[in-house]
Amino acid sequence: MIETDEITTPMRHEEDSSKRRQILNGARKVFMDLGFDGASMGEIARAASVSKGTLYVYFEDKSRLFEAIVHEETVVQGEAAFSFDTSRDVMANLTGFGEAYIAMVCRPGGGSAIRTVMAIAERMPDVGRRYYDRVLKATINRLACYLEGRVQAGELVIDDCQFAAAQFPLLCQASLFLPFIFQAAPSPSPERTREVVASAVRMFLAAYGMKA
Repeated sequence: MIETDEITTPMRHEEDSSKRRQILNGARKVFMDLGFDGASMGEIARAASVSKGTLYVYFEDKSRLFEAIVHEETVVQGEAAFSFDTSRDVMANLTGFGEAYIAMVCRPGGGSAIRTVMAIAERMPDVGRRYYDRVLKATINRLACYLEGRVQAGELVIDDCQFAAAQFPLLCQASLFLPFIFQAAPSPSPERTREVVASAVRMFLAAYGMKA
């Protein structure tokens, strides 16, 4: 005979997961619209269509709820596809990386999350540090590893691959990221992204490519 708890526990877990998702979706909208300071637990409860009592069952305060949303953002961005194919040349790999990077940091709706993290990082440094480590630093590290391999293969001349890997994304951001993050321009078009990234690749290879 199957015990009642054996039947209800999976169902309860699924219900809890669904309710937590409902709360996070509502909270994300409130944080993105009002910012951390402007958001209240009451406003979040209304946006999520739950009672404040239910909200506090899942999250003890606004900070924990915000951290959960930032964690989700780091997972989404940290899983961005930055693949390097050693059968392709350096230019092709850097181009693919640059376009994927801009798609990640300038994606529609993504700017609000970055702006909110930046705004709260001074007050909640652990949140800002985790976002940086898991998304931006992790991305730089992936590129640095690729560059080190190309240096060893004699295709690039770089004294400090970590530094060069930090430079390249900034070259790709030129004229794209700051207007986007400050809402002076929408997400860049694929055509504009390709144009800027191509320029970044040329500049990078002019500095670090093998000289004839």
